[in-house]
Amino acid sequence: RVLCLFDVDGTLTPARQKIEPEVDAFLRELRERVHIGVVGGSDYAKIAEQLGEGDEVIDKFDYVFAENGTVQYKNGQLVSKQAIQDHLGEELLQDLINFCLNYMALLKLPKKRGTFIEFRNGMLNISPIGRSCTPEERIEFSELDKKERIREKFVAALQREFAGKGLRFSRGGMISFDVFPEGWDKRYCLNVLDDERFDTIHFFGNETTPGGNDYEIYDDPRTVGHSVQSPQETVQRCREIFFPERANEC
Repeated sequence: RVLCLFDVDGTLTPARQKIEPEVDAFLRELRERVHIGVVGGSDYAKIAEQLGEGDEVIDKFDYVFAENGTVQYKNGQLVSKQAIQDHLGEELLQDLINFCLNYMALLKLPKKRGTFIEFRNGMLNISPIGRSCTPEERIEFSELDKKERIREKFVAALQREFAGKGLRFSRGGMISFDVFPEGWDKRYCLNVLDDERFDTIHFFGNETTPGGNDYEIYDDPRTVGHSVQSPQETVQRCREIFFPERANEC
């Protein structure tokens, strides 16, 4: 038994955009040969929006792991859901939120929009520009971030302030980073999959370097990791592995 597990943004779709019809069609073909699943840092609603209409996503994939796997669907059914507030406690959670708000209040950027902290079941998503920015503003911030390392410096400040508190920080997408309890990175979904007895789990992701939100699961000995940089490369790599007779198709 083989499972192909995919990151979402940058792996199956452009960041925060809909899956392209050709990629969607290929995944349907792939599912005839292997089991398929997705594991994303985003909440279920965002993953569902990107990968289909309504709740199609839980019928298109055998497994859907939202928020790094702290929200789990199998064969179209919700299996379990964790809550970060229960794990961290209100005092640490508020200290974390207050620190982030204070830090961002002092940041001067070309643009700031809204939704700087998104509270999810399994993590906090922190965005210095604000998640309600336009696609063009998202690209502008991403280019600035590459030069000035805005997110990297923010994470370093959090690591100093909350050292020893059992928190992890990871970069994902173009405008934000995630904060979650130790052990709640994307490997969280592997704990569920351990009981499924797959012979091989292939993982495909684009943020596979240290600090990226795919790194831990990509590097885990329980997976065969594949680093990709676009949905098209994901399809090509899958063709080479699972459809060798069609590997040269465009």
